[in-house]
Amino acid sequence: MKDKPVLEIRVDIDKPGLRMETERGEVTMIPFSGAADSDLFHGIVEPWGVDTQILNHAGVRHMSARYVLTGKDKDGQDCHIYIENNGYLPNVPSKVFKTVPTFYTDSKLLAPYLHYDHFYGIGSVEDGQLWIRFYEI
Repeated sequence: MKDKPVLEIRVDIDKPGLRMETERGEVTMIPFSGAADSDLFHGIVEPWGVDTQILNHAGVRHMSARYVLTGKDKDGQDCHIYIENNGYLPNVPSKVFKTVPTFYTDSKLLAPYLHYDHFYGIGSVEDGQLWIRFYEI
């Protein structure tokens, strides 16, 4: 299972966010929604997700996305997954970046697996669409 994503998320940018320049750096907040799919879970990204990006003087972009998935676990039970996904990348054009996610879920089936922090994420832009895929370490 380590080569196959544990969870795959299609990110949809729904509306304009906020971009603010300060003497310390730049802050960008990007609201988003989307869809999530895997062998473990199928559902949506609730539309109140937000990716906060801070570009510092060193040219490093720190990213912290927080969002909730609503859907069904592998057994068909209704559930939610909260995700805090953090990463960074140099301020150079890139279509791939790495992240470190933290999961919280109310699924009795998924909690013993997702609550154990042993995952990493890969973000990529494919044909103009942003994808986040989580893998087990």
